[in-house]
Amino acid sequence: MPELPEVEVTRLSFADAICGARIIAVRLGQPLRWPLGVVPQVLVGQQVLAVRRRGKYLLLDLSAGLLLLHLGMSGSLAFSAAPRAPGKHDHFDLLTSHGVLRLHDPRRFGAAVFASSEADPVALKLLGRLGVEPLGDAFDAEAFVQALKRRGTAIKSVLLAGEVVVGVGNIYASEALFLAGIRPTCRASKLSRPRVLRLRQAIRDVLARAVALGGSTLRNFSNAHGESGHFQQQTMVYGRGGEPCRHCGSLIKTIRQGQRSTFFCPACQKL
Repeated sequence: MPELPEVEVTRLSFADAICGARIIAVRLGQPLRWPLGVVPQVLVGQQVLAVRRRGKYLLLDLSAGLLLLHLGMSGSLAFSAAPRAPGKHDHFDLLTSHGVLRLHDPRRFGAAVFASSEADPVALKLLGRLGVEPLGDAFDAEAFVQALKRRGTAIKSVLLAGEVVVGVGNIYASEALFLAGIRPTCRASKLSRPRVLRLRQAIRDVLARAVALGGSTLRNFSNAHGESGHFQQQTMVYGRGGEPCRHCGSLIKTIRQGQRSTFFCPACQKL
C-alpha cells in the first residue's frame, strides 16, 4: 500500500503541472472503493487551485469544491499531456486544460470523492479522525508524549492506527522504531519521555528521507511520471527478516502484529 512518502512524492510530481488547469471532462471506469458522490458534470469547468496532502489522501482544491483522491492498496496516479487510451485498470480520468490525471488501480481499493469543502460530512468522515501531520509544525513533542501515555497498546500498533500521528505506515513505523531503539511490541504508555522524543525525531527523519528517495517501490508504485522510488534499497529492518542487522550483525526478526509483518533487531531494540 502506498504510504505517506509515496503519496507526498506523487503530489510533488504533478501538483505544479495541474495547478491553474480547467477541468474539461471526467471519465469513470469500474466502481472504486467509494463513489464520486456527484455526477461528473459538477467538476467540469472548475479550476484546480492547489494540490495538498492529508495523511494518505490527496486533496485537489477546486474553484467550487474539493476532490479527495486515495491510492488504496495498489493504485497510482499518472499525469500526462497526451496519455494512451485507458486500460483495463484505469478507473478515473480527470481531463484538464493542462493534461490528464489518471488513477490506475488494479485492486480498486482507491477512490476519487467530491466534497463541497473540508467541512462537508463526506470529507469529515474520511479526514476527521486523522492524527497530526508528522512532517509539519503541528507534530508537537509534548503533545506526542502525552498522547502516548494514554495508549496501552504496542507502540507500532499505535503508530499504524493513525489517530496520534498520521501516515506512519508499516514500512516507516518499523524503520523509525529501529532508529529510535524501541522494540515494536513495547507498550506505548511505558515509554519514557526521552524515548518518545527520540521516536518523534526518528519518524520525521525516516519519512523525510523516504520522500527524498522517491518513496518505496516494493511492487508497482511509481510517481505521476512513472518513476520508481528507492527507499526500499536502504531499509535497516523492513523486509530483512533473517538477515544480519546493518548496525550490530544480529539477525533481524519477523513477527506478526495486527496481521502485518513487523521487523526489528533484538539487540538494537531491546525494549
